[in-house]
Amino acid sequence: MKLDKTILQRLAVRADVTDYVRIIARAHAGTPLGMGFGKSRFSSPKDKFQLLYLAQDPMTAVAETIVRDRFQGKAERVIFQEEFDRYSIAAVRNPGPLFLLDLRYEGANLLGVSTDAVRARAQASGRRLSQDIYDRTDFDGILYMSRITNKQCVAVYDRATAGLEADSPALDLPRLSALGLILDALQVTVISRE
Repeated sequence: MKLDKTILQRLAVRADVTDYVRIIARAHAGTPLGMGFGKSRFSSPKDKFQLLYLAQDPMTAVAETIVRDRFQGKAERVIFQEEFDRYSIAAVRNPGPLFLLDLRYEGANLLGVSTDAVRARAQASGRRLSQDIYDRTDFDGILYMSRITNKQCVAVYDRATAGLEADSPALDLPRLSALGLILDALQVTVISRE
């Protein structure tokens, strides 16, 4: 993939991610900025780097982490309470802005990359693009829009997480005061198995 330097400069932004949030497994509540290798939108297809995903608001974090595509083709939008019990949520602070590649709007098109890289359910093209960005630029991460809520999200590369802070331990997700409103907005009903 050819990355045009002029276009990369045009798409470069400095962004403050203070008050962005992330949802993590409750087992990792004590290390809310922890990362691992995985298979996600911008993860390394070669396991060369790790990512920290952040969402602009708690609703987007819930939508991206828990709801995702689980209701496609289904009339009933139900999730068991026990699933929420497995998660924690943490707000992030950063002392200075991150240097990000802005793919919120026309960025993918300008780079000559399939828009699937940032908006499709399939994630292979996003992983390839992210690997190239990581290997060939000094960006701290990628700024993009949630395909579910259309709010901002950030994928922060491991090389840029040293200055980030978060409350530890993270808050158990069921204790989030806005969770009921978030689930109503996402049209999700929570039920108990009992």
